[in-house]
Amino acid sequence: MTIRMLGGRARMLASGAALSLLMMTAPAAFADTPKDTLVEALSIDDIITLDPGEAFEFSAAEMTGNTYDFLIRLDPTDTSKVKGDLAESWTVSDDSLTYTFKLKPGLKFASGNPITAEDVAFSFERAVKLDKSPAFILTQFGLNGDNVTEKAKATDELTFVFTVDQPYAPSFVLNCLTATVAAVLDKKVVMEHAKSVTPTDEYKYDTDFGNEWLKTGFAGSGPFKLREWRANELVVLERNDNYHGEPAKLARVIYRHMKESSGQRLALEAGDIDIARNLDPGDLDAIAKNADLAATSAPKTTLYYISLNQKNETLAKPEVRQAFKYLVDYDAIGSTLIKGIGEIHQTFLPKGVLGALDENPFTKDVAKAKELLAQAGVPDGFTVTMDVRNSQPVSGIAESFQQTLGEAGVKLEIIPGDGKQTLTKYRARNHDMYIGQWGMDYFDPNSNAETFTSNTDNSDEGKNKTLAWRNAWDVPELTEKTKAALLEKDSAKRAQMYEELQKAVLETSPFVVIFQQTEVAGYRANLKDFKLGPTFDTNFVWSVAKD
Repeated sequence: MTIRMLGGRARMLASGAALSLLMMTAPAAFADTPKDTLVEALSIDDIITLDPGEAFEFSAAEMTGNTYDFLIRLDPTDTSKVKGDLAESWTVSDDSLTYTFKLKPGLKFASGNPITAEDVAFSFERAVKLDKSPAFILTQFGLNGDNVTEKAKATDELTFVFTVDQPYAPSFVLNCLTATVAAVLDKKVVMEHAKSVTPTDEYKYDTDFGNEWLKTGFAGSGPFKLREWRANELVVLERNDNYHGEPAKLARVIYRHMKESSGQRLALEAGDIDIARNLDPGDLDAIAKNADLAATSAPKTTLYYISLNQKNETLAKPEVRQAFKYLVDYDAIGSTLIKGIGEIHQTFLPKGVLGALDENPFTKDVAKAKELLAQAGVPDGFTVTMDVRNSQPVSGIAESFQQTLGEAGVKLEIIPGDGKQTLTKYRARNHDMYIGQWGMDYFDPNSNAETFTSNTDNSDEGKNKTLAWRNAWDVPELTEKTKAALLEKDSAKRAQMYEELQKAVLETSPFVVIFQQTEVAGYRANLKDFKLGPTFDTNFVWSVAKD
């Protein structure tokens, strides 16, 4: 999600002090942040685009969550529920195939244009036809470019009807509609900026549906408007005075790209920023001892994992996959690198989600790993590379893994890069190994089950680009079991199906799940109502105020 509004930087911020903040990209000291501005230090080098129809990164989702509205949202106080956003009410047909949403009347986009059911239908249509990475969240319901205008349509100005292809569990369908890709866009504004393109066999439409413009443009109706994104520098949000709900307490929010925990802590202590979001355990401890600062935390559904590309013939050996799970020093990582910011967790469903297994069967066991490597025909080890985002704690975990692999004779070459570089290479399946994060796109076990256990087309041209696909793990049997779990209405039986899938991944997969994140933040004591949400797109900032 990106935005750069016309009219120059002078229009972007109302006060000279805020403008000075905006221009700062290094952690030099300056006066306390303005009373009407919230400044957060956050590593945002993973942002590739801010178009909700394409964005599929943690930082981009946080920006979308604060700037766009949805039909419904996850209730952050009770993640078993969803609540209305633009939708006033909704009903599900007896056969669980048709979902009818009634919109609240009189709502407006930030542009001043009225929000109608046609805008909702258009938002579904463009996401499906663009067919970018997150489109599968909608296309899994049987939508495609040929039928989307009939299956997702406005029947009057305030009524949107969504028809799915199978009687899925309604909670699953509704939770999917809280994902970033289901954000509601201003059709008029988007199409004013649409670019004509020449249809091809792969993309048969004559418009880009504003995709290029929306990398740095904005067409939403949320509490904040996106005013600017400068890659690896900052994101600026500004209060949307046309917002239908309670107005944001502050005039603007500035996210400053800062990678180093120590730099964030020093800037926070100096008053240069209001919130530090990427703190290591040591800096978090220092903040807890400072009377001018406070800290908060929230368990996240985000998992950190290592993956092995099955295009690499050596990594594709089952014994090698299993050996690597015994070559992680879980105890050392848990007691140092992720102390206070996560806990060891080895299954693909995070705690708190239906069917999650709380089992950690692997410990560091070099002898066991060597035995497995010998069975795989590589008793003397081999050389392999791993792409690593150059930020903590992933860099530290990668270095720890490099050391323990070496104890088994495996030489690991770490290839560092920023978030955009490593993600782009990973998504193209051009890696050997990758270490990164996975956060749930919606609060239902299928969000993680599908990506870790489903691969409907293992060719490079495959459309459903799950983590299993990214790592060329071809698993037709697990794919079918994953599909079956979606249609199970009995909650207990559905949970059991996901438990079985997790056990299969533990035993056979190319995924080494290491820990579940506890997100932490340090903040100035004069902030009021700052909270971290349960997911990466529920870190809302419109309620934050300053004394």
